[in-house]
Amino acid sequence: MNRKALDELKQRIPLLDYVQAHGWQQARPIGFGRLLGLCPLHTDHKPSFLVDPNKNLFFCYGCRRGGDVIRFAEVYHQVEFSQAVALLLEWCGLAPLLDEVTNFYRIQLFRHRDAVSYLHDRGLRSSEVIDHMRIGYAPGRCLRGWLTQLGYPTSVLRQAGLLNAIGNDAFTHRVVFPLEGNLYGRSIRNSSPHLFLPGSKGGLYGWEQVRRAPEIILVEGLFDYAVLWQAGFRNVTCSMGSHLNARQFQQLCDGPRTVYLAFDSDANQSGQQASQWMSRRLWAQGVAARRVSLPDAQDPNSFFVQGGDAHQFQRLLEAAHP
Repeated sequence: MNRKALDELKQRIPLLDYVQAHGWQQARPIGFGRLLGLCPLHTDHKPSFLVDPNKNLFFCYGCRRGGDVIRFAEVYHQVEFSQAVALLLEWCGLAPLLDEVTNFYRIQLFRHRDAVSYLHDRGLRSSEVIDHMRIGYAPGRCLRGWLTQLGYPTSVLRQAGLLNAIGNDAFTHRVVFPLEGNLYGRSIRNSSPHLFLPGSKGGLYGWEQVRRAPEIILVEGLFDYAVLWQAGFRNVTCSMGSHLNARQFQQLCDGPRTVYLAFDSDANQSGQQASQWMSRRLWAQGVAARRVSLPDAQDPNSFFVQGGDAHQFQRLLEAAHP
Protein backbone atom coordinates (compact mmCIF):
# COMPACT_ATOMS: atom_id res chain seq x y z
CA MET A 1 0.00 0.00 0.00
CA ASN A 2 1.20 3.52 -0.74
CA ARG A 3 1.31 6.26 1.88
CA LYS A 4 -2.01 7.75 0.77
CA ALA A 5 -3.77 4.41 1.21
CA LEU A 6 -2.16 3.93 4.63
CA ASP A 7 -3.28 7.37 5.73
CA GLU A 8 -6.83 6.61 4.57
CA LEU A 9 -6.78 3.32 6.52
CA LYS A 10 -5.72 5.10 9.71
CA GLN A 11 -8.48 7.68 9.22
CA ARG A 12 -11.06 4.90 8.85
CA ILE A 13 -10.11 3.30 12.17
CA PRO A 14 -10.20 5.55 15.22
CA LEU A 15 -7.47 4.29 17.54
CA LEU A 16 -9.74 4.60 20.57
CA ASP A 17 -12.38 2.37 18.94
CA TYR A 18 -9.76 -0.24 18.07
CA VAL A 19 -8.12 -0.46 21.51
CA GLN A 20 -11.52 -0.52 23.23
CA ALA A 21 -12.65 -3.32 20.89
CA HIS A 22 -9.67 -5.28 22.18
CA GLY A 23 -10.61 -4.87 25.83
CA TRP A 24 -8.89 -1.61 26.82
CA GLN A 25 -10.69 0.52 29.39
CA GLN A 26 -9.81 4.06 30.33
CA ALA A 27 -9.03 4.81 33.97
CA ARG A 28 -9.47 8.57 33.75
CA PRO A 29 -9.31 11.55 31.40
CA ILE A 30 -6.22 13.73 31.73
CA GLY A 31 -7.21 16.82 29.81
CA PHE A 32 -7.36 17.96 26.19
CA GLY A 33 -9.50 14.91 25.38
CA ARG A 34 -6.72 12.47 26.23
CA LEU A 35 -7.38 9.25 28.16
CA LEU A 36 -5.20 7.14 30.47
CA GLY A 37 -5.56 3.48 31.39
CA LEU A 38 -3.66 0.25 32.02
CA CYS A 39 -1.38 -0.75 29.17
CA PRO A 40 -2.59 -3.70 27.05
CA LEU A 41 0.94 -4.25 25.70
CA HIS A 42 2.65 -5.25 28.95
CA THR A 43 1.80 -6.22 32.52
CA ASP A 44 0.72 -2.93 34.00
CA HIS A 45 -0.28 -2.20 37.59
CA LYS A 46 -0.99 1.50 37.39
CA PRO A 47 -2.39 3.46 34.44
CA SER A 48 0.41 4.34 32.04
CA PHE A 49 -1.18 3.95 28.59
CA LEU A 50 -2.25 7.24 27.02
CA VAL A 51 -4.63 7.53 24.08
CA ASP A 52 -5.07 10.81 22.26
CA PRO A 53 -8.23 10.43 20.13
CA ASN A 54 -7.71 13.82 18.50
CA LYS A 55 -4.30 12.84 17.12
CA ASN A 56 -5.18 9.12 16.79
CA LEU A 57 -1.98 8.23 18.67
CA PHE A 58 -1.00 6.26 21.78
CA PHE A 59 1.97 6.21 24.11
CA CYS A 60 2.82 4.05 27.13
CA TYR A 61 4.97 5.61 29.85
CA GLY A 62 5.73 2.14 31.18
CA CYS A 63 6.96 0.13 28.17
CA ARG A 64 7.83 3.32 26.22
CA ARG A 65 6.01 2.23 23.08
CA GLY A 66 3.77 4.46 21.04
CA GLY A 67 2.50 5.34 17.61
CA ASP A 68 -0.61 5.07 15.47
CA VAL A 69 -3.22 2.33 15.09
CA ILE A 70 -0.97 0.31 12.75
CA ARG A 71 1.85 0.37 15.30
CA PHE A 72 -0.57 -0.70 18.02
CA ALA A 73 -1.78 -3.63 15.88
CA GLU A 74 1.85 -4.64 15.22
CA VAL A 75 2.73 -4.78 18.91
CA TYR A 76 -0.58 -6.09 20.24
CA HIS A 77 -0.86 -8.94 17.72
CA GLN A 78 2.93 -9.46 17.55
CA VAL A 79 3.04 -9.34 13.76
CA GLU A 80 5.03 -7.56 11.06
CA PHE A 81 3.88 -4.27 9.54
CA SER A 82 2.27 -5.84 6.46
CA GLN A 83 0.36 -8.35 8.59
CA ALA A 84 -0.84 -5.55 10.88
CA VAL A 85 -2.18 -3.67 7.86
CA ALA A 86 -3.97 -6.82 6.64
CA LEU A 87 -5.52 -7.36 10.08
CA LEU A 88 -6.76 -3.77 10.18
CA LEU A 89 -8.23 -4.00 6.67
CA GLU A 90 -10.03 -7.18 7.71
CA TRP A 91 -11.23 -5.57 10.95
CA CYS A 92 -12.64 -2.59 9.05
CA GLY A 93 -15.07 -4.72 7.14
CA LEU A 94 -15.46 -7.81 9.30
CA ALA A 95 -15.93 -6.37 12.80
CA PRO A 96 -19.25 -4.57 12.11
CA LEU A 97 -20.52 -7.58 10.18
CA LEU A 98 -19.65 -10.04 12.96
CA ASP A 99 -21.31 -7.77 15.51
CA GLU A 100 -24.52 -7.92 13.47
CA VAL A 101 -24.24 -11.70 13.18
CA THR A 102 -23.57 -12.13 16.89
CA ASN A 103 -26.55 -9.99 17.86
CA PHE A 104 -28.81 -11.84 15.42
CA TYR A 105 -27.77 -15.25 16.77
CA ARG A 106 -28.20 -14.10 20.38
CA ILE A 107 -31.80 -13.19 19.62
CA GLN A 108 -32.37 -16.62 18.08
CA LEU A 109 -31.07 -18.58 21.06
CA PHE A 110 -34.08 -18.26 23.35
CA ARG A 111 -36.47 -18.79 20.44
CA HIS A 112 -35.22 -22.38 20.10
CA ARG A 113 -35.78 -24.69 23.05
CA ASP A 114 -33.54 -27.40 21.63
CA ALA A 115 -30.58 -25.00 21.69
CA VAL A 116 -31.29 -23.91 25.27
CA SER A 117 -31.69 -27.57 26.29
CA TYR A 118 -28.37 -28.40 24.67
CA LEU A 119 -26.60 -25.69 26.68
CA HIS A 120 -28.33 -26.91 29.85
CA ASP A 121 -27.16 -30.47 29.17
CA ARG A 122 -23.61 -29.16 28.71
CA GLY A 123 -23.78 -27.54 32.14
CA LEU A 124 -24.54 -23.92 31.15
CA ARG A 125 -27.45 -23.19 33.46
CA SER A 126 -27.15 -19.51 34.27
CA SER A 127 -28.14 -16.63 32.04
CA GLU A 128 -25.11 -14.78 33.43
CA VAL A 129 -22.56 -17.00 31.69
CA ILE A 130 -24.59 -17.02 28.45
CA ASP A 131 -24.65 -13.20 28.48
CA HIS A 132 -20.98 -13.00 29.48
CA MET A 133 -19.91 -15.18 26.55
CA ARG A 134 -22.54 -13.66 24.21
CA ILE A 135 -23.64 -17.13 23.14
CA GLY A 136 -26.19 -17.38 20.35
CA TYR A 137 -27.81 -19.97 18.13
CA ALA A 138 -27.76 -20.42 14.36
CA PRO A 139 -30.90 -22.26 13.25
CA GLY A 140 -29.94 -21.93 9.57
CA ARG A 141 -31.86 -20.57 6.56
CA CYS A 142 -32.37 -17.12 8.06
CA LEU A 143 -29.07 -15.24 8.45
CA ARG A 144 -28.60 -14.58 4.74
CA GLY A 145 -32.02 -12.95 4.42
CA TRP A 146 -31.46 -10.78 7.48
CA LEU A 147 -28.04 -9.54 6.39
CA THR A 148 -29.06 -8.86 2.80
CA GLN A 149 -31.93 -6.75 4.17
CA LEU A 150 -29.28 -4.75 6.00
CA GLY A 151 -27.47 -4.18 2.72
CA TYR A 152 -24.64 -6.74 2.87
CA PRO A 153 -23.93 -8.29 -0.58
CA THR A 154 -23.92 -12.08 -0.76
CA SER A 155 -20.38 -11.92 -2.16
CA VAL A 156 -19.20 -10.31 1.09
CA LEU A 157 -21.05 -12.89 3.20
CA ARG A 158 -19.55 -15.74 1.19
CA GLN A 159 -16.06 -14.29 1.46
CA ALA A 160 -16.47 -14.00 5.25
CA GLY A 161 -17.45 -17.67 5.40
CA LEU A 162 -21.00 -16.98 6.61
CA LEU A 163 -22.46 -18.56 3.47
CA ASN A 164 -21.35 -21.84 1.93
CA ALA A 165 -20.50 -22.43 -1.72
CA ILE A 166 -24.14 -22.69 -2.81
CA GLY A 167 -25.18 -19.58 -0.87
CA ASN A 168 -26.82 -21.14 2.19
CA ASP A 169 -26.07 -20.26 5.81
CA ALA A 170 -22.80 -21.92 6.80
CA PHE A 171 -23.81 -22.15 10.47
CA THR A 172 -26.86 -24.41 10.86
CA HIS A 173 -28.18 -25.97 14.08
CA ARG A 174 -25.18 -24.64 16.02
CA VAL A 175 -24.69 -22.74 19.22
CA VAL A 176 -22.36 -19.89 18.32
CA PHE A 177 -19.61 -18.25 20.34
CA PRO A 178 -18.13 -14.94 19.13
CA LEU A 179 -14.34 -14.85 19.20
CA GLU A 180 -11.75 -12.21 18.35
CA GLY A 181 -12.43 -11.68 14.65
CA ASN A 182 -14.07 -15.07 14.24
CA LEU A 183 -17.03 -17.23 15.24
CA TYR A 184 -17.10 -20.76 16.61
CA GLY A 185 -20.16 -22.89 16.00
CA ARG A 186 -20.82 -26.14 17.87
CA SER A 187 -23.40 -28.49 16.36
CA ILE A 188 -26.22 -29.49 18.70
CA ARG A 189 -26.74 -32.60 16.59
CA ASN A 190 -23.17 -33.94 16.83
CA SER A 191 -22.62 -33.87 13.08
CA SER A 192 -19.30 -32.22 12.09
CA PRO A 193 -19.33 -30.63 15.54
CA HIS A 194 -16.71 -27.88 15.13
CA LEU A 195 -16.89 -24.95 12.72
CA PHE A 196 -14.87 -21.74 12.60
CA LEU A 197 -15.00 -19.00 10.02
CA PRO A 198 -11.93 -18.84 7.75
CA GLY A 199 -8.92 -17.24 9.43
CA SER A 200 -7.16 -17.41 12.75
CA LYS A 201 -8.92 -18.45 15.94
CA GLY A 202 -7.18 -15.46 17.53
CA GLY A 203 -5.59 -15.17 20.92
CA LEU A 204 -6.60 -16.71 24.22
CA TYR A 205 -10.31 -16.40 24.92
CA GLY A 206 -11.20 -13.50 27.22
CA TRP A 207 -7.53 -12.70 27.72
CA GLU A 208 -7.89 -9.04 28.62
CA GLN A 209 -10.11 -9.98 31.55
CA VAL A 210 -7.53 -12.28 33.13
CA ARG A 211 -4.09 -11.17 31.94
CA ARG A 212 -3.31 -9.30 35.18
CA ALA A 213 -4.32 -12.20 37.43
CA PRO A 214 -1.36 -13.80 39.28
CA GLU A 215 -2.84 -17.26 38.66
CA ILE A 216 -4.59 -18.34 35.44
CA ILE A 217 -6.45 -21.54 34.60
CA LEU A 218 -5.97 -22.62 30.98
CA VAL A 219 -8.51 -25.02 29.46
CA GLU A 220 -8.92 -26.49 26.00
CA GLY A 221 -12.57 -25.83 25.17
CA LEU A 222 -15.16 -23.10 25.43
CA PHE A 223 -17.56 -25.35 27.35
CA ASP A 224 -14.74 -26.01 29.83
CA TYR A 225 -14.34 -22.25 30.15
CA ALA A 226 -18.08 -21.74 30.59
CA VAL A 227 -18.60 -24.14 33.51
CA LEU A 228 -15.52 -22.87 35.34
CA TRP A 229 -16.54 -19.23 34.91
CA GLN A 230 -20.07 -20.14 36.03
CA ALA A 231 -18.62 -21.86 39.13
CA GLY A 232 -16.81 -18.69 40.13
CA PHE A 233 -13.36 -19.25 38.61
CA ARG A 234 -13.10 -15.90 36.85
CA ASN A 235 -9.36 -16.32 36.19
CA VAL A 236 -9.96 -18.86 33.41
CA THR A 237 -9.00 -18.61 29.75
CA CYS A 238 -9.26 -20.98 26.80
CA SER A 239 -6.97 -21.91 23.91
CA MET A 240 -9.64 -23.72 21.81
CA GLY A 241 -7.53 -26.83 21.51
CA SER A 242 -4.50 -28.29 23.25
CA HIS A 243 -2.05 -26.82 20.74
CA LEU A 244 -1.54 -23.09 21.28
CA ASN A 245 -0.68 -20.78 18.41
CA ALA A 246 2.32 -18.46 18.72
CA ARG A 247 0.30 -15.51 19.91
CA GLN A 248 -1.50 -17.52 22.59
CA PHE A 249 1.76 -18.86 23.96
CA GLN A 250 3.29 -15.39 24.00
CA GLN A 251 0.28 -14.09 25.91
CA LEU A 252 0.90 -16.63 28.66
CA CYS A 253 4.53 -15.51 28.83
CA ASP A 254 3.98 -11.74 28.89
CA GLY A 255 4.36 -11.42 32.65
CA PRO A 256 5.00 -13.26 35.92
CA ARG A 257 2.17 -15.66 36.74
CA THR A 258 1.29 -19.25 37.52
CA VAL A 259 -0.60 -21.13 34.81
CA TYR A 260 -2.77 -24.09 35.83
CA LEU A 261 -3.10 -26.43 32.85
CA ALA A 262 -6.53 -28.09 33.11
CA PHE A 263 -6.43 -30.07 29.87
CA ASP A 264 -8.61 -33.07 29.06
CA SER A 265 -7.81 -36.38 30.73
CA ASP A 266 -8.05 -38.41 27.52
CA ALA A 267 -8.09 -42.20 27.30
CA ASN A 268 -5.36 -42.00 24.63
CA GLN A 269 -3.26 -39.67 26.83
CA SER A 270 -3.22 -36.90 24.21
CA GLY A 271 -4.46 -34.22 26.62
CA GLN A 272 -2.02 -35.29 29.32
CA GLN A 273 0.89 -35.30 26.86
CA ALA A 274 -0.04 -31.85 25.58
CA SER A 275 -0.22 -30.58 29.15
CA GLN A 276 3.21 -32.00 29.98
CA TRP A 277 4.73 -30.48 26.84
CA MET A 278 3.14 -27.11 27.54
CA SER A 279 4.36 -27.17 31.13
CA ARG A 280 7.95 -27.68 29.95
CA ARG A 281 7.67 -24.84 27.42
CA LEU A 282 6.29 -22.43 30.01
CA TRP A 283 8.95 -23.29 32.59
CA ALA A 284 11.61 -22.73 29.90
CA GLN A 285 10.25 -19.18 29.54
CA GLY A 286 10.30 -18.59 33.28
CA VAL A 287 6.54 -19.02 33.72
CA ALA A 288 5.41 -21.29 36.55
CA ALA A 289 3.10 -24.04 35.31
CA ARG A 290 1.14 -26.66 37.21
CA ARG A 291 -0.74 -29.58 35.68
CA VAL A 292 -4.24 -30.32 36.97
CA SER A 293 -5.10 -34.03 37.12
CA LEU A 294 -8.74 -34.60 36.27
CA PRO A 295 -10.48 -37.96 36.76
CA ASP A 296 -9.95 -40.43 33.93
CA ALA A 297 -11.71 -39.62 30.66
CA GLN A 298 -12.98 -36.27 31.96
CA ASP A 299 -12.49 -32.66 31.01
CA PRO A 300 -13.52 -29.66 33.14
CA ASN A 301 -16.91 -29.55 31.43
CA SER A 302 -17.79 -33.18 32.10
CA PHE A 303 -16.37 -32.88 35.63
CA PHE A 304 -19.05 -30.31 36.50
CA VAL A 305 -21.81 -31.88 34.38
CA GLN A 306 -21.32 -35.18 36.24
CA GLY A 307 -21.72 -33.58 39.65
CA GLY A 308 -18.39 -31.95 40.47
CA ASP A 309 -18.51 -28.60 42.23
CA ALA A 310 -16.28 -25.59 42.81
CA HIS A 311 -14.86 -26.91 46.09
CA GLN A 312 -13.85 -30.21 44.48
CA PHE A 313 -12.23 -28.43 41.54
CA GLN A 314 -10.38 -26.13 43.93
CA ARG A 315 -8.90 -29.21 45.58
CA LEU A 316 -7.71 -30.39 42.15
CA LEU A 317 -6.00 -27.03 41.66
CA GLU A 318 -4.33 -27.29 45.07
CA ALA A 319 -3.08 -30.79 44.19
CA ALA A 320 -1.71 -29.72 40.78
CA HIS A 321 1.93 -30.57 40.15
CA PRO A 322 4.63 -29.04 37.90
